[in-house]
Amino acid sequence: MKKFDYEGAPLILAMVLGPMLENALRQSLMISRGSFMVFFTRPISLILFGTAIILLILPLIGKFRKKVAIDEG
Repeated sequence: MKKFDYEGAPLILAMVLGPMLENALRQSLMISRGSFMVFFTRPISLILFGTAIILLILPLIGKFRKKVAIDEG
């Protein structure tokens, strides 16, 4: 982590919250009898999933635009 100048706080946060998140996911799936649709039926979860997808796609769009600009010019 020092080599790439990463902060330690996110790692510690992930180590603390990771097991809690895993238990919550397991409980949700048990309540919904294994159906992932429980995560798409509430508006807040749809907003969070949509935001996550957008944040994952934006860097790809930026790389594509740079490649197209380089190829054109």
